[in-house]
Amino acid sequence: MKSYLAAAIQMTSTPDLQKNLAQAEELIDLAVRQGAELVGLPENFSFMGEEKDKLAQAEVIALESEKFLKTMAQRFQVTLLGGGFPVPVDSNKVYNTAVLIDPSGEELLRYQKVHLFDVNLPDGNTYQESSTVMAGKQLPQVYKSPTLGNIGLSVCYDVRFPELYRHLSYNGAEILFVPAAFTAYTGKDHWQVLLQARAIENTCYVIAPAQTGRHYAMRQTHGHAMIVDPWGAILADAGEVPGVAIAEINPERLEQVRRQMPSLQHRVFI
Repeated sequence: MKSYLAAAIQMTSTPDLQKNLAQAEELIDLAVRQGAELVGLPENFSFMGEEKDKLAQAEVIALESEKFLKTMAQRFQVTLLGGGFPVPVDSNKVYNTAVLIDPSGEELLRYQKVHLFDVNLPDGNTYQESSTVMAGKQLPQVYKSPTLGNIGLSVCYDVRFPELYRHLSYNGAEILFVPAAFTAYTGKDHWQVLLQARAIENTCYVIAPAQTGRHYAMRQTHGHAMIVDPWGAILADAGEVPGVAIAEINPERLEQVRRQMPSLQHRVFI
């Protein structure tokens, strides 16, 4: 593993697939021009609209999203995460799928989100992800890159379940991706502290691409795409507008924190 720059992209995705992909391409280009070698797109990067429309267009969204990710990774010669897009299971359900692609366009990891967001919030919004999404049945794997480090995947609501990240760190993860479309209501209180907790307890870097702003109807997200270091320090924060949070992933810093706070070696229960 070497020192390199990573980027967490922040978008305001809408129900318009092609506009979303155009926005994503612009932001990938921006990240690469700043030197990023590992780039993450948020959950719902290619489509964020009504559930019925997502189901109706799921096959097209899935095909276009995968094609886009492979094309962008090759064009910009980066390792690229598509942080979550629908992949059809049948006519009624999709998997919320995150895919990691290498610079040659080859798929490295695929993860189907296991924790689904079924919540009634005090602000009057109700979310029932399980109405259209089938929960994944497999814990995420870790991709072990000799140059970029050991990378583990998760998606959004997963961040509230520390056992998933302990599984990743137990399997060698050094970098944890948390692409999200975090609600504005919960994000203001929980987003940053949860990211810092996952970084601190696993002594890992956390890269958290995010959605921001108003997308359709009442759907509004928190923003603040972030990169957090293994000590819990916020290295970059994209704020509340579309853009890029970019920071160095430094193996010496990772080793230093793990020497100073060797909590992973002190685990009693796994």
